[in-house]
Amino acid sequence: MKKILLSLFTLFSLHAAAEDGHQLWLRYQPVHQANVSCELQSPTIDIVRQELQTYYKGRDITLRLDASMPDDDGFRFDGTTLTAHHEAGLLYGAYALLRGENKESHPVFPLRLLNHWDNLDGSIERGYAGESIFEWFHLNEQLIRDYARANASLGINGSVLNNVNASPNMLTTPYLKEVKKIADLLRPYHIKVFLSINFATPMALKATKTADPLDKSVARWWKKKAKEIYKLIPDFGGFLVKANSEGQPGPGDFGRTHADGANMLADAVKPYGGIIMWRCFVYGANHKGEDRVKQAVSEFKPLDGLFRDNVILQTKNGPLDFQPREPYSPIFDQIKQTPNMVELQITQEYLGQSRHLVYLAPMWKEFFSFVPARQLKGIAGVANIGKDRNWCGHHFSQANWYAFGRLAWNPDLSSEAIAKEWIQQTFTPDARFVKMVTKMMQESREACVNYMMPLGLHHIFKFDHHYGPEPDGFIASYPLEWCPVYYHKASKDSIGFDRSHTGTDATSQYRPEMARLYDDLKTCPENLLLWFHRVPWTYRMKDGSTLWESLQYHYNKGVLWTEGTQNLWHNKLRHYVDEQRWREVDDRLLHQVENAREWRDVCLGYFRQFAESGK
Repeated sequence: MKKILLSLFTLFSLHAAAEDGHQLWLRYQPVHQANVSCELQSPTIDIVRQELQTYYKGRDITLRLDASMPDDDGFRFDGTTLTAHHEAGLLYGAYALLRGENKESHPVFPLRLLNHWDNLDGSIERGYAGESIFEWFHLNEQLIRDYARANASLGINGSVLNNVNASPNMLTTPYLKEVKKIADLLRPYHIKVFLSINFATPMALKATKTADPLDKSVARWWKKKAKEIYKLIPDFGGFLVKANSEGQPGPGDFGRTHADGANMLADAVKPYGGIIMWRCFVYGANHKGEDRVKQAVSEFKPLDGLFRDNVILQTKNGPLDFQPREPYSPIFDQIKQTPNMVELQITQEYLGQSRHLVYLAPMWKEFFSFVPARQLKGIAGVANIGKDRNWCGHHFSQANWYAFGRLAWNPDLSSEAIAKEWIQQTFTPDARFVKMVTKMMQESREACVNYMMPLGLHHIFKFDHHYGPEPDGFIASYPLEWCPVYYHKASKDSIGFDRSHTGTDATSQYRPEMARLYDDLKTCPENLLLWFHRVPWTYRMKDGSTLWESLQYHYNKGVLWTEGTQNLWHNKLRHYVDEQRWREVDDRLLHQVENAREWRDVCLGYFRQFAESGK
């Protein structure tokens, strides 16, 4: 009987402790001991007061605005008084206090945005966590408030609600009224709403005969539409534009430049304080025969200085497309007179999606080691959020949302410190668990590179869905630059893409010291070797091994890491974590092991036919 009762108690305890991950890192326990005083009143102040009164472990705290503080979203806490220039600073300061911070802090980037690639039908392009949380005409208001709270806790201050491959219907009045509802829900959390637009919207909606940005009827339509939007949403942030890229319409369709298109839109939103974020992700027909990674600089450098002052160029961190490892985009070296912002991808399109544990902060820190954060106007992250109860599909994918927000506030934070913060808030502050899981997270991105694309290999994924290996991928009807064989060019004697001065000369787009580093085979970092150089299979690496031996070593090392990590989680970490999240992570890690082995076996099997053909 005792055994039965004990079993029932154990079963009940496990069920009671079951966690679906919906709380994210916001697992504060109510203490109801803080006395919060403030002479101000607003919806934002109400949120700050409620959060601190419920969860803050201190006693008395005063909220105060001080115009002498820097005019940004920062805050200062002296032990009893939380001070900020703006209400937003009080909001961010409150969440910092709940996180355990008690110092003055100011954001590096004025713009800290999430880009949602959500479609009007509820699907999400490159989304791996269910359908969109923005359910048009059936909005779940509490879910959106939960979303807003999570973002505010990180200092994220803007949200682009829809896919850059935008539907013209997004700007019709019924949808704009829905956007207003979302904006009203996000406003108390100081999150501005932005929209992605289809450049040819007025023509697609049959309001104009053309979308030529120099046509007066087109300019009038956009000014009228901007007036309608700002009447509904006075603090609307502006537009994000993907134009003349991957089939999307743009000013190039009418013989005009990106500057012509951006400036026409900028003039429409300028009277209301709006901005235009114009993406530099362009490649295709206008650059026939040109190395894809060179095309953005070729297209935008001649236009530098020709954009309105409320236009910002938004560029992906690398010159290709969110690969597991890329060099930084040379746009950041070449564009000097136009504000820049960087676009990072939180959702792991090319890094195992929501099936792999891959912590992205080390990759983003790698980018900032080459591009000074303070030369950028803002930062955008392609969101990994969906309607799955745990928001992100994989419990550890939540760490990438968290890390993006923390680096968007302060890119000087270390990836290790951010990982520890997230682990302590999401799972447990137990020192042993934190140490083991921090190490696991810190190593995960390099492990992913090893079992997918080591030594500078890139874009050898399966077509379209970008999950799994296909190094032999070639479809004659596809553009060559979509085919994996274009990027590794493996033959019986060599492998790699020559982007040095003897090849496509992509190295020349970088600032002089980096151009010299990448261009010289002897100084090029080995982790980018095959990105910039074409080398024999017998090429000697710095450790004395041949290139072929080194490739085999890295692929096997990546697989060994996944096996060791799954073993650690399964056998050593179970008692630290609730049953539901432990099991769901364990299942994901088992799949990651299988997928890493597939990557290794397929890639080495394919390359072996070339590397060992002379034996």
